[in-house]
Amino acid sequence: MNIHIKTTNITLTDAISDYVNKRLDKISKLTSDDPSAQCDIELGRTTAHHHKGDVFKAEIHLVGANGLNIYTSVEGEDLYAAVDQVRDAVVRDFTSTRKKQSSRIRRGGARIKSMMKGMWPWGN
Repeated sequence: MNIHIKTTNITLTDAISDYVNKRLDKISKLTSDDPSAQCDIELGRTTAHHHKGDVFKAEIHLVGANGLNIYTSVEGEDLYAAVDQVRDAVVRDFTSTRKKQSSRIRRGGARIKSMMKGMWPWGN
C-alpha cells in the first residue's frame, strides 16, 4: 500500500510521520491483497488562531482495486487522537464494505439456486 502524508498549517516532523505510519499498519494489513492500494492522509490545523476545541483535522482517502473508495475526515482536540479516530473510522468502513459485498454475492448465489430449483420439475 502506498501512503502519502500531506500537512496543512503544521510541519511534518519525524515523530508525526512515524506515528501515522505505525497507526496505518492495520489498514495496510486489511489491504495486503491489493498492492495497488493508495492511502492519502492529510493532517492539519483548521484555524491558526484558536487554541481550544477541535482545531486538528485528519483525513484519509483510501483507493484500491475492485471499487474500493473510502474517505473519512475527523476533527479533534489533539492531532494524535484525531489520527487514531480516523484510522478506526476507516477500518470500520472497510470491514462494513467487505461484509456488504460478501452478503450480496451470497444472496445472488441463493437466488440463482432457487431459480434453478424451480426450473426442474423433478427436483425440489
